[in-house]
Amino acid sequence: MDSEGLLDTVNCQILAELQQNARLSYSELGRRVGLTPPAVAERIHRMEEAGIIEGYRAVVNLERIGLPLLALIRIACNEHNCQQFGALAKDIPEILECCRVTGGDSYIAKVAVTSVQHLESLIDRLMLYGETITALVLSSPVTHRIVLPPWRVSESLELRDLGEQSGVR
Repeated sequence: MDSEGLLDTVNCQILAELQQNARLSYSELGRRVGLTPPAVAERIHRMEEAGIIEGYRAVVNLERIGLPLLALIRIACNEHNCQQFGALAKDIPEILECCRVTGGDSYIAKVAVTSVQHLESLIDRLMLYGETITALVLSSPVTHRIVLPPWRVSESLELRDLGEQSGVR
């Protein structure tokens, strides 16, 4: 079955709930979406098999594990270093995310470091692959967003509004 066929209103509700809290039990999910726990388990299994749900992760507080500084580093590689940097980025532990982008930059990396000196050292290592421009993150107004297929977004807003009105969540 194609992804669009799997993403009915109930499965989108399940996806939204799991994105808010992936540790919810099948019983609790069933209560929230009006299904039995086995029906919820089957729907989740089908979405996992279809590749809609790729995994489950813990959200880690970077400050509490000694990485209080977050920065975005733009890297403009030359044509010889671009592929090399993409492969290398996977092995640099400070890089949390790295996106290949269009425009004047080649990559934008989100990094977490222990100090300004640590950031300087990282920038020095990255400069071997191209010109860098760095911005320290002061705050993150959006850190996580519930993602649903575009054809279901308007109904999810209606569902959220109903939940807020009824005191659910």
